[in-house]
Amino acid sequence: PAVLLLRTRDLFSLPFPLARPVATSLSVQAALRGWRLLLLPAAFPQARLSPQARWRAQSGAERRRRALMEQLGVKLEVLPGGRRRWHGCDKDTPRCFGSIAAQTPQYLLAGRWTPPCCLRALRATARHVLAQLEEAGVRHWLEGGSLLGAVRLGDLIPWDYDVDVGLYRDDVPKCRWLAAVAATGRPVEDPQGFFWEKAAEGEFFRVHFSRTNRLHVDLWPFYARAGAVMTKDTWLGHRQDVEFPERFLVPLGSVPFAGVMAKAPNDPRAFLELKFGPGAIESPEYPNPEVRRLAQDMDTK
Repeated sequence: PAVLLLRTRDLFSLPFPLARPVATSLSVQAALRGWRLLLLPAAFPQARLSPQARWRAQSGAERRRRALMEQLGVKLEVLPGGRRRWHGCDKDTPRCFGSIAAQTPQYLLAGRWTPPCCLRALRATARHVLAQLEEAGVRHWLEGGSLLGAVRLGDLIPWDYDVDVGLYRDDVPKCRWLAAVAATGRPVEDPQGFFWEKAAEGEFFRVHFSRTNRLHVDLWPFYARAGAVMTKDTWLGHRQDVEFPERFLVPLGSVPFAGVMAKAPNDPRAFLELKFGPGAIESPEYPNPEVRRLAQDMDTK
């Protein structure tokens, strides 16, 4: 039981004014509007319940809470004491967003950044793939926006939807998962549930968080052409999709990324400015500013 003192017009201006559990629902929606709520200690005696009835009540409350979080679009709760409760995607569910058009996922169009559960899955997939490549002796490095995020933040860019890794095409057979996919053309699921396949868009590979959840790392096979210039066989027309001198990779450097040290070009700034233009590190922008610009959302983040 609770007593709520609130103007009627304020209550019914909320998107979900009567969603249950009411106290949690109002707290979340009020916080988003900058309202301050004072929650008083329970002022009503609680009914005495049998252990079975108490279990049913607790289970019902938990179901309603989870349904509320899904309704509100909340992916992560940070509870008192710092404990976290996840409500977003995992290995057994699809990712939280659909197809991507013009390098712009649905959440950006809605003025949001990548859901935290999706970032968590991308980090896990990246760490797994980088470890597999390192163990197999495959020469590899962070590419594109992933390198940009590593240099800026030591992590993923907070609105990113995949991870890009370059590797030497000659080293593909060294990784047993890539070798199996290249030899048969069929996808392979490794013992940790990550799903390796050849990308439908061209001559590169893709490693998904799981067979169901398609958050992924793209693996781009590069090779040196005349003049020690690194090139590849598939170009998707992205701004950063350009050839570059092999000297950036000899020797390879390293940068912190998603909780590990990842291989990277030996001069990340020069490499990124070659790909994205001068000032790329200090001037963040969405992948396709013609669709949506970062400035549109900065005052709401």
